[in-house]
Amino acid sequence: MKKLILSLAIGLAISSAAIANNVVPGSNQSQPVLLQGGTVHTVSNGVLEGADIIFADGKIIEIGMNLSAPEGARVLNISGQHVYPGFIALDTTLGLVEMGAVRATVDTNEVGNFTPEVQAHHAFNADSDVTPTIRYTGITHAQIVPQGSLVRGQSSLLKLDSWNWQDGLEQGDLGIHLTWPRVGLNNAWWERRSAAEQQKAQSEQRSELSDIMETAKVYHEARDRGVQTRIDRRWEAMRGLFTKEKKLFVHADDRRQIEQALAFNERHGFDLVIMGGRDSWMVADKLAAANVPVVFGSAYGLPARVDEAYDTAFTTPARLAEAGVEFAIAYPGFWDVRNLAFAAGNAVAFGLDYDQAVASITYGPAKIMGVEDRLGTIDVGKQATLVVSTGDALDQLGQEINFMFIDGREVNLSNKQKQLYEKYQQRIVTD
Repeated sequence: MKKLILSLAIGLAISSAAIANNVVPGSNQSQPVLLQGGTVHTVSNGVLEGADIIFADGKIIEIGMNLSAPEGARVLNISGQHVYPGFIALDTTLGLVEMGAVRATVDTNEVGNFTPEVQAHHAFNADSDVTPTIRYTGITHAQIVPQGSLVRGQSSLLKLDSWNWQDGLEQGDLGIHLTWPRVGLNNAWWERRSAAEQQKAQSEQRSELSDIMETAKVYHEARDRGVQTRIDRRWEAMRGLFTKEKKLFVHADDRRQIEQALAFNERHGFDLVIMGGRDSWMVADKLAAANVPVVFGSAYGLPARVDEAYDTAFTTPARLAEAGVEFAIAYPGFWDVRNLAFAAGNAVAFGLDYDQAVASITYGPAKIMGVEDRLGTIDVGKQATLVVSTGDALDQLGQEINFMFIDGREVNLSNKQKQLYEKYQQRIVTD
């Protein structure tokens, strides 16, 4: 018993120390800012060399050459540096997981396989010690996604510099997340079911999913006609799918899963997005014809089959672009999300156009999230959500983020790792 109590105490001490950072969120913009002489990657209008950007009250008000500073403006000479729209990370569990091995710091799943009413942002920890490290690589926003089987719940887009989820919420209730039932057989050593039992379970899940959607449709139509007066939060959360106010995010990697999801959506006509999409290159033409976007989450993935090329995952973004598929590059998870920009850069090395790579982590995610009117490009009237890097921000060796602004607020780029580095740089080593 003493050992158990000691273990619990140590676990609580570790989790308590790990759930908060000491970086204060930025204050609202109080004076105009002029970024002077940078290489501006507008995404919407190409790359502007030696251009200036002026923003005030959180909005971009002017872009051009040799602009005059407004009265009282703060002028930052960024000559030779690169300016990008803030990077947007999709399909993450940021703020839901602190330490994967400590259960008390993991809040990703709800009980059951049908929880459409769950809103991920309610569990978001704005004080996570992980978040400052993610920001340090240029990520200003993240889609927070519930996990689980079948109907998981709803995701939200949050700013990664806030006191809490309320002031960090950029866009809530983006859509319903659905884990598509597995296809094929699991041959792993831990799988105890026979082939027939696995196939039966998969068929039952697909049947359950069909029943859920039919029931949701009946409920929605009954509510519209006024004959259904009792409100069920679960079915109420599903109604936005039928009005196109919400997207249906289907998590599917295998080609057969994606094809089944496309056929399923032909019957229902939802605003569909494929999440993960490992094999999306195989059905790129079908995805383009159906106008279904892909959030590609396997940018560094290993070949899924013995006869696939080693670079299948690396070349997929270029293949999707060539086929005309609307896509974004994602790096699912929490700690690993910091590699998002580098995943886009890796896609450039394997055939993706550089500007398309930048768009895949800025405008592409913004459009899929439905916030392209204010995020994703550098244009007059849009939010002043920008990152400034000394070198190429998609390159591990070149990236060095010097400034980040979210809604015009300068973000403190400090983080635990940087603080430790700076601390031990001051250590005097003696023999």
